[in-house]
Amino acid sequence: MRLIFTFLLGLNLLAIPATAKTILALGDSLTAGYGLDAGHAMPDVLQAALQKSGVDVKIVNAGVSGDTAAQGAARLDWALTPDIGAIMLELGANDALRGLPAEQVEQALRQILDKAKTRNLPVLILGMKAPPNLGQDYRAKFDTIYDRLAAEYHQPLYPFYLDGVAGQHDLNQQDGIHPNDKGVTMIVSRLLPLVQKFVSTLP
Repeated sequence: MRLIFTFLLGLNLLAIPATAKTILALGDSLTAGYGLDAGHAMPDVLQAALQKSGVDVKIVNAGVSGDTAAQGAARLDWALTPDIGAIMLELGANDALRGLPAEQVEQALRQILDKAKTRNLPVLILGMKAPPNLGQDYRAKFDTIYDRLAAEYHQPLYPFYLDGVAGQHDLNQQDGIHPNDKGVTMIVSRLLPLVQKFVSTLP
């Protein structure tokens, strides 16, 4: 009888989901948490908010300060460990700050989305806007990239990662570019409903 019980218990344990769903947050300093204390970056705060709401998820912070979209694409392979089930894509801010060609940015983001597609990994695209000092023509080209890719690849889009935070002195660090703790909290509060919906669609 004890052997039968042990065997059945083993079957029950096998039936329990092994781990939380794991999402790769691929991005630049806005994801990495530049200037913030450890554990205060967006992926950490978002993971905590999701878990508090009852969503069992792990978010891997793959943000590298200074990365362009092309640099993010170049390191995607080693970042995609076997446990990754989806991607949150936040890249393009450094490209815009440097005034890199919008076509170049789009090509790099396409490389990431194509690779995700071949691995059947859903992608939540976190859009970016070009700074106003780069002119209307550049902004028109850059700002439409994310909408176009989201529609083409049939992936969810959060139109502007820094929505409600950009330009707000009390929500940013002294450089006026990187969110402070209050700014990260604002970003997460706005992202949370979309991410909850995104996670609910994951296998």
